[in-house]
Order: sequence, then C-alpha cells, then structure tokens
Amino acid sequence: MQEKKTNGKSAILLMHCPDQPGIIAVMTEFITKNGGNILYLDQYVDRTNRIFFMRLEWDLENFIIPQDKIEEFFGTLYGQKYNMNFTLYFSDQKPKMAIFVSKMSHCIYDLLARYAAGEWDVEIPIIVSNHPDMEVVAKQFGIEYAYFPITKDNKAEQEAKEIALLREKGVTFIVLARYMQILSPEFIDLYPNKIINIHHSFLPAFVGAKPYHAAFERGVKLIGATSHYVTSDLDAGPIIEQDITRISHKDTIDNLLGKGRDLEKIVLSRAVAKHIDRKILVYKNKTIVFN
Repeated sequence: MQEKKTNGKSAILLMHCPDQPGIIAVMTEFITKNGGNILYLDQYVDRTNRIFFMRLEWDLENFIIPQDKIEEFFGTLYGQKYNMNFTLYFSDQKPKMAIFVSKMSHCIYDLLARYAAGEWDVEIPIIVSNHPDMEVVAKQFGIEYAYFPITKDNKAEQEAKEIALLREKGVTFIVLARYMQILSPEFIDLYPNKIINIHHSFLPAFVGAKPYHAAFERGVKLIGATSHYVTSDLDAGPIIEQDITRISHKDTIDNLLGKGRDLEKIVLSRAVAKHIDRKILVYKNKTIVFN
C-alpha cells in the first residue's frame, strides 16, 4: 500500500511477531475503529522462521486515543496478546542526526547538501570530528562543529565528552561519514541500531588502509559499498543498503577511487533516508527495509 499525502500528524508502527492468520486484519481494525486513516501499509512474512513483519502508518487527525496513550493502549491490548515486538514513532518528533567525520569530505558534503535542499525531515545539531579539517564544511552549512582529538590514551575520556554532547543536543542517531575511528563497545551500546556506517564492499577479501589499490592489483571486475548499523562486531552489523558498479582493465586506481567515493555517498544517503523515514526494522542481525 502506497503512502498517502497528509498535512497532519501521523503515527508509525514497526513490528514483528510470530506469523498467524488474521494479523493484518487485527492491525487495520485497531486503526479504523479508533478513527484513524491508514496512510501506508507494508508487510513481509519470513516463511522459514514463521515471523510476520509490518510497517503501518496512520493519520492522527481524528484518532480518538491520545497520542501519549497509544503505545500503552496498543501494547496492552495487542502487543502482549500476539507476542509482538514493536516500536512506535510520531511524525512530529523529528529525528536528530549527528554526523561523525574525519578528513574525507565526499560523504559529509552529500549528506549536508540533501539536508540543505530539504530532502530529509531531520535536524543536524552537531558535527563531531577527531580532526579539525571539516570545520570549514560545517561553517558553510551553519552547523556547530565539535573537535575531539583522540589517541589511545585519551579515547575513553574523549568518548565520554562526545556522549555528553550528544545527550545535550538530543541526538537520536549517528551517521559515520567516513569517521576513521573505531567506537568503543560502551559507546555503541548506548545507540543500538542507531549508528550508521559506510565502507567499501571489498571486506573481508581486501582489508587494510588501501583496499582499492589491493583490488586493482587483483583485477576485480566489480566494486561496491555497504551501509550498515554499527555493532561491537566490526563491520558485521545489520546491512541496510548496498550497491555495485562494474570496472574493467581500463580503469586506473584513480578511477576506482572516484567510483568508490560516488558509491559510498549514494549508498550512505539511501541508508540515512530509510532510517529517517522509519522504514528499517532490525531482526537479529538482518534488516527488513520497507519500500
């Protein structure tokens, strides 16, 4: 079911539960009998594991249950009965995104250009970096820039300061726009499925600082990029978005680097857009990404 246009507030429900007959009817009845108008419905059944997944959005203009009571009401009457795992969002609660960056500019420029163009319903209150290089970019877009130089000796102290800043700014999720630092497990645990990373798709074959050079020497015919949620298991979190492009023997290392940068920024922006729109449901170490 396609999204409908609305100028009012809406509720967005992401849920999964054991598959059973009549779940869709139960969900839609809950909305319609309480005066809601369905704007979007998408569902998927994992037939192997018999799990039902759904994203449901409805207009709150004439909904009779107060907004601050919907979660409790739904959880009591439906969540417990059908053993549902669910998350409820509201369209008037705009996500707040922090961007973490080091020295590479291609991803952050793409993110900020889309933000400035009004493509995303999101706020960006802060850009965080372990280098001063990208402060000029932050100034161009009028966004506060926080510089936290990190060494192995001060990492815990600096991360504590970063976390305090994120809380002060009300940040709800983080985008690593080629941030060349490994976040500690303690940091990651504070933002489960709320830290989005981007990297080349050569892993695990070509590791190290120069994967494109290694791929060039090997003569690969495809290069790609992967965006995923960050977990403590490095580069192994739930994948959100991927893409590839073909290359040939005619491509130089510079060509590979250029094509790789293009892929990285496109794939990252697609992943961020899906997260902002609340269209990603994480189950175990995989994602259900709704249209």
